[in-house]
Amino acid sequence: MRVLWLYAHPDPRSLNGALRDEGIAVLREHGHEVIESDLYAMEWNPVVGHGDFHHDPDERLDVLTESQAALENGTLSEDIRAEQEKLLWSDTLVVQFPLWWFGPPAILKGWFDRLFIQGFAQGVLDPETGRAQRYGSGGLVGRRALVLTTVGANAATTGPRGIHGDINEVLFPLLHGTLWYPGMMVVPPLVVNGAVKLADAEYKTAVSQLRQRLLTLPETEPIPYRSQNGGDYDEHLVLRPDRAPGEEGIHIHYVAGGMDERCERTGGDDEAER
Repeated sequence: MRVLWLYAHPDPRSLNGALRDEGIAVLREHGHEVIESDLYAMEWNPVVGHGDFHHDPDERLDVLTESQAALENGTLSEDIRAEQEKLLWSDTLVVQFPLWWFGPPAILKGWFDRLFIQGFAQGVLDPETGRAQRYGSGGLVGRRALVLTTVGANAATTGPRGIHGDINEVLFPLLHGTLWYPGMMVVPPLVVNGAVKLADAEYKTAVSQLRQRLLTLPETEPIPYRSQNGGDYDEHLVLRPDRAPGEEGIHIHYVAGGMDERCERTGGDDEAER
């Protein structure tokens, strides 16, 4: 594999830092190529602005239009171009972060905001139909994505009946709305629970599961999301009445039985919140 390891934690001495080091080491030991984007170490700018597109700040900024024009004209800012080149080089993306306030750190959200621009990850049109390619097709089709996240809360409270909500639904915007949208094959995430008070034995279990997930990543079945152009949605991109009839909510966007593709969890049972 050619892996881009996208990492968002401010301290390399953290649990996340240790898992990152373990993961990259095992990939390289088995002959895979790895490059890294350590966003905090890079002091990555997460804020979209006029400078991304060499746009006049005195003029109104239409981000979609200006981003595509800058992409086509070669005038995107250098830091965006460098990260896009890493992503295009890779066939596998590992996205690692601590879950903060039910989402990734702002610096990671800003990486997607600035890279996944019109004409690159979105707004890619089918030349025959003129329809936007997304949710199963698009600018990043053919790549696999694995999300690795640490959570302070225990597995029970992030389960289907837990007070924090099912972690699969919490991660749905990232997995489905960010990674599946431009056509990446998204495999079930690996979630390390109880991260604040993880015992040595639990850490070893997490490392073992991470090693196994990474080495089997090419064969891992992706989450069975419905594709936009697979016949499940009507011309208004609404699920057809005969698919999951009478049902609503996130789960209807999985192929029948797809909600069985749950995330893999590891970690302690002690409650510890951020």
